[in-house]
Amino acid sequence: MSQLRGTDLKRLHRSWKRRSTARIALLLEGVQSPFNVGAMVRTAAALGVAQFYLVGRTASPSDAKAQKLAMGTDRYLDSQTFSDVAAGLAQAKDDGYRVIGLELTHDARPLHELDLTGDVCIAVGAEDHGLSGQCLTACDAVGYIPQIGKVGSLNVATAAAVACYELRRQDWTGPDTPVTGVS
Repeated sequence: MSQLRGTDLKRLHRSWKRRSTARIALLLEGVQSPFNVGAMVRTAAALGVAQFYLVGRTASPSDAKAQKLAMGTDRYLDSQTFSDVAAGLAQAKDDGYRVIGLELTHDARPLHELDLTGDVCIAVGAEDHGLSGQCLTACDAVGYIPQIGKVGSLNVATAAAVACYELRRQDWTGPDTPVTGVS
């Protein structure tokens, strides 16, 4: 068995892109670490996330430290900056996204149990505070990532990656999704 290279790798990625029908966006509220932002940019580019809503004190994807992790992949994203969360949420909803908060709350549901089909914007919050109450109240639903280890939370960039993958997984396995293989 050998690794895919060149044309075969591009063919594989195109087959998954053809199976993708949903639009995905990320809303980052107060994510101050440029390293976390850069990691989310790279993941977003890999999973076909096209829109970033940057709220409050969120680091810019063009920050030199973010660029170390993003490796120039921010060119595939449309980023908009908002001073307050209400404006960012309003824009996401105006753009046709349902907003799903990713947070550990009493009424949050396991992410895999939520219907994440269609156009969805995942909202993630600051590394130490999470999403604000104002953001949580405005979300269409709130989900969390079940964890069974000895640590009770994930790094925000890792959590965003898991959430984006779950959105894509539901998109790929939906009832109307055509099944195609590598040819």
